[in-house]
Amino acid sequence: MAAASADRSTYGFSLVPDQPDAMAAYVAAALDEQRIGRTYAFATVQYERIVGSTRFMDIDYWEGSSVPSVLEIGGTWLTASAQRTGVNTEAKLLMLTQAFDTWQVHRVTLKTDARNERSRRAIERIGAKFEGIRRAHLVTHDGTVRDSAYFSIIASEWPDVKARLCTLLDR
Repeated sequence: MAAASADRSTYGFSLVPDQPDAMAAYVAAALDEQRIGRTYAFATVQYERIVGSTRFMDIDYWEGSSVPSVLEIGGTWLTASAQRTGVNTEAKLLMLTQAFDTWQVHRVTLKTDARNERSRRAIERIGAKFEGIRRAHLVTHDGTVRDSAYFSIIASEWPDVKARLCTLLDR
């Protein structure tokens, strides 16, 4: 709850509940989706304190596979003090390693509100390729309709992306 209650000025494009009841409902919904296999939700932790959340979502299993074939990494938000640190880079490295090295997925999608230049730059910085804009894609938490900028990493790109993430973390 503390992570979501800090400086909220960078949450303009994200649903980040700041009241205890709303956060409890947010976590319960994420766990419900996880129980039915739609998502895997994570708390993002830095120095033993929760600083945000992220998840695997839009998981698809091809040809009866018991592990994901393609998925999205999304639903990511970080408290202001954790933004522009290595915590999100490390979280993405861990998640992408699970996706590509363990599950051997074919593709990971990342998307953001097309207006969110900061998020778009961060996604490109880790090595994801811009695919385009899906117009009038979603209704946002404030009721407006958003366009979504789509990015992806495919299995053949993963070794270079992994090396890039490791280099960013070594800095």
